[in-house]
Amino acid sequence: MLSRRILLCLLFLCVGLTACSSDKSEQFPVKNTPEIHDDGSTTLRRGNGAEPESLDPHQARSVPAANVLRDLYAGLVQIAPDGEIVPADAESWEVGEQKLVYTFTLRDNARWSNGEPLTAQDYVYSLRRSVDPVTGSPYAQLHTPIVNANDIIQGDKPPESLGVRALDDKTLEITLKSPTPYFLGTLAHSISYPVYRPAVEAHCAAFPQPGNAVTNGAYKMASWRVNSMIGLERNTEYWDDANTAIDRVEFYPITNGNSALSRYQAGELDWATKVPISQYDAIEKYIPAQLHTQPTLGVYYYGLNLRRPPFKDAPELRHALSMAIDRRVIVDKITRGDEIPAYGWIPPVVEGYDGAKFEWTTLSDADRNAKARELYEKAGYSEDKPLEVEIRYNSGEGNKKIASVIASMWRSVLGADVTLRNEEWKVFLDSVRQGATTEAYRLAWIGDYNDPNTFFELMNSKFGLNGTGYASAEYDRLQEKQAHMPDGPERNKVMKQAEATLLADSPVIPIYFYVSKYLIKDYVKGFEGNPLDAYYSKDLSIEP
Repeated sequence: MLSRRILLCLLFLCVGLTACSSDKSEQFPVKNTPEIHDDGSTTLRRGNGAEPESLDPHQARSVPAANVLRDLYAGLVQIAPDGEIVPADAESWEVGEQKLVYTFTLRDNARWSNGEPLTAQDYVYSLRRSVDPVTGSPYAQLHTPIVNANDIIQGDKPPESLGVRALDDKTLEITLKSPTPYFLGTLAHSISYPVYRPAVEAHCAAFPQPGNAVTNGAYKMASWRVNSMIGLERNTEYWDDANTAIDRVEFYPITNGNSALSRYQAGELDWATKVPISQYDAIEKYIPAQLHTQPTLGVYYYGLNLRRPPFKDAPELRHALSMAIDRRVIVDKITRGDEIPAYGWIPPVVEGYDGAKFEWTTLSDADRNAKARELYEKAGYSEDKPLEVEIRYNSGEGNKKIASVIASMWRSVLGADVTLRNEEWKVFLDSVRQGATTEAYRLAWIGDYNDPNTFFELMNSKFGLNGTGYASAEYDRLQEKQAHMPDGPERNKVMKQAEATLLADSPVIPIYFYVSKYLIKDYVKGFEGNPLDAYYSKDLSIEP
C-alpha cells in the first residue's frame, strides 16, 4: 500500500494545484461596469450552476431551481437577508396555545402578476396540490406536520382532507398533528408557494413557461432559453414592489467554474456562484472584496445505493469506504475555502444541536486505514478479489477533482477497482432517483430551514429525495419522534440517537460541510450572507 506521504504527492499531481505555479499573471482584470439602461433601469446577471430541472414550485428539487423560484414566487413567510423568518404574503399570524393551529392573515395588497387578488383559497389549493400523489413532489414530506398530509402522500386519504382551510379570503388556517418547532421555516420553501390555479389547469406541465406563468413574487417570467438564460422582469403587482430596486434579473446556467470566472471578469456576470479552485489564490489576492464566503447549512456527501450490489446488505464495505477517505486532504488541498471535514451528518452551523460523530474519528491515520482494510476483507474483498465500484458525479470542476481523489484513496488504501462516470445534471438526477444503475454517487444537501430535521428528514425511507434506498424502521421512528418534540435537551438526545443510527448504518458518506463562495461585483449592494444560503434579488440594488 502507498504511504500517506506518497499518496499526497500523487494527489498534488492529480488535482493540478496552483500553489507551485510560477506563471501566474500579475494582472487580474475584472470589468466593473453594471448594466444600466438608457431609461435608468438595471439588470442583475446571476450565474446559476446547472439548468433548473423544473420551475414548478412543487416539483423543483435543486438549488438552481430554488434560486429562480425565490424571485418568481412569495410564500406566507420568507427568509430575511440575515437568515431570519419574516412575513411575506402573510402580514401576521397567530399560534394557538397548544401550538397546533396557525392562523395567517394575508396582506390586502397581495396580488398575482396579472393583477388578480391572492386569496387564502389560493393557498388551500396549492398546499393540497403539493401533497397530492398525482403532483409527485419530491419535497411533499416537508408538509407531513400538517394534519393528514402523510396519509395523502401515501395515497390513503384525498387531498381535500389536508388540515388547511380558508376562513375567509384573507385568513388561512393550518392545523398540525403535533407541535413542530421548525414549521414556519418550511413555509419559506418552494413546496409552500402558491400556484395560480387557472394557469395550472389551462397549461398543465407548461404553466411555468413564459406567456403562461402567473406568479406572485417580486419578479415575473419574461423569457426562458434552455441551457442559455432565464430572464425575469419586475412584477409591478408585487405587494412590496416599491422597495424592489433591480428591474430585471438574468440567470445563466454555468456549471464550469473557469467559464463562470471568465464571464465575470469580462463583465457578463455580476454574480458568479462557481468559483474555480485553480484560481482561488488569485481571487483572494487581487479581488478579495468581491469574494463572499459564508458557512452554510450544507453537506457534500457520497450516497451509496443500498438497493443493489455492491452496497446492499454490506455495512462493513460501506464503513470501509468511508474510513478510507482522508477528508482533511480534500478540504485542505482541493476545496480550499475553509470547508469543515464531515465526520457526522448535521452541519455544525445548525442552531441548537451538538451532533454525533463516527466512532473511528479518534483513530490515527494509520489505524483508521488498517481498520478500513480489516472491514474491507470482512466484507469479502481482497487483493485477489478487489471491489469493482463506480463513482458517478455531475459536471463540475470540483466534483471531478474530488471524485478522482476519492478514487485514488480507495485504490491505495483498499485496492479497489474504481471507475468514474460524469453525467449532465438532469440525467444525473434521474439516475440517482431511479437507482437502477447507480452505485456510489456525489450529491449535496442544503438545509431548507435552520433546524437539524431538514437533514434528518432526507434519510427517512419515505422522503422523495432519498436516493440511497435506505430504509430503517428504527431511524424513521427516531427521526419522526424528534420532529415533533419541543426544542431542548430531550429532543437533542433523540436527535443524537437518530444521527448515531444513521452513521452506524452508513448509507451515506459525508465528506465536508459547506462554505458558500460567491463573486459579487462591488456595485451590487445589499448582499448579506446567511447560513441558509437563500437570497432574493429584490433585496439587492445596483449602484454605478
